Amino acid sequence: MRWEQVYLAGTGTWLADRADAAAAVAAGAYDAEEHAANQIHSVSSVTAGGPDDLPAPEMAVRAARTALRRAGRAAERVGTVFHSYLWFQGAELWPAAAYVAQHTVGSAVPAFDLLQQCNAGLAGLELAARQLQARRPGADEAVLLTTADRFTPPAFDRWRAERGMVYGDGGTALVLSSSPEGAAGRLLATATRVDNSLEGLARGEGFRSGPEEADRPVDLGARAEEYFRAHRNLRAATLRTAEVAAESIRAALDDADTSRERIDRVVLNATGNQRLRWQLEHQLGVEEKFSNWEFCREVGHLGAGDHFAGLNELLETGEVAEGDRVLLVGGGTGYSCTSAVVEITDASDWCA
Repeated sequence: MRWEQVYLAGTGTWLADRADAAAAVAAGAYDAEEHAANQIHSVSSVTAGGPDDLPAPEMAVRAARTALRRAGRAAERVGTVFHSYLWFQGAELWPAAAYVAQHTVGSAVPAFDLLQQCNAGLAGLELAARQLQARRPGADEAVLLTTADRFTPPAFDRWRAERGMVYGDGGTALVLSSSPEGAAGRLLATATRVDNSLEGLARGEGFRSGPEEADRPVDLGARAEEYFRAHRNLRAATLRTAEVAAESIRAALDDADTSRERIDRVVLNATGNQRLRWQLEHQLGVEEKFSNWEFCREVGHLGAGDHFAGLNELLETGEVAEGDRVLLVGGGTGYSCTSAVVEITDASDWCA
């Protein structure tokens, strides 16, 4: 979908202190072969009882306050909040989005939890763009998008939950606006493609009667292996996942009237080096130096927040300039993939 008059008004992140990956290997918490393959240096990790010991929704609030400050007048026009996450938000049967809205834009702004796993941030971006494009004629409106997760034991083992990546704690935020005033960029296009037949990759076989026991950490790799054993379709499922992503990327670029050669930077899910390099080389034909890899290897996989955090990092460090185009490619179990093309217009206020 091509978008008109949809702008990037503000971004923000809140990240915890770093836990060293090599130290985790030495302590027996992280597999040495995984470490060698992934090439992860560190991961954003809260310390129980420490100064960064925050519940996940509060991480989102901290990130949102930064994004709203940068958004200027657009912050006053926020009419909707979408909050995304993968893991426990601090209470059962509770809408975390309401907390985020209450502590950022007020008690009267509609707020919704959006759950599309690791693709939820970019899926929310597309939903927000649809909402802004459908606004009342002449009205300036904005949407606040947030993500947050805290992956802590005993129920979650960040180092071993899934092969090929390490999970990091943190909050991210983005303000999307219908006004170009003070914007860092404009959203040119998004495209979402799905294949719901692949949902079993994250579920495994059958259903469970309730949440995992607290002393049994989630093992996403084991679920995938269970699914593959039952269906004997490892190659077919892998190829289909890649096809869905390729379709999403191609549609977003086409709708943005942008060739792959015209893309200056790429922001992907924060995986280990092997996964990321495969996507860069085989799907995009992009060199690693144009990706968000160096940032990924320092903070880990932030659940639904990789793309907002990666874009924020590019803006804060001045790695993008006016006229640059950034391709963001998501992907979440289910399986869904959303791709987005952003053109930078003015990043001067973001530089650290």
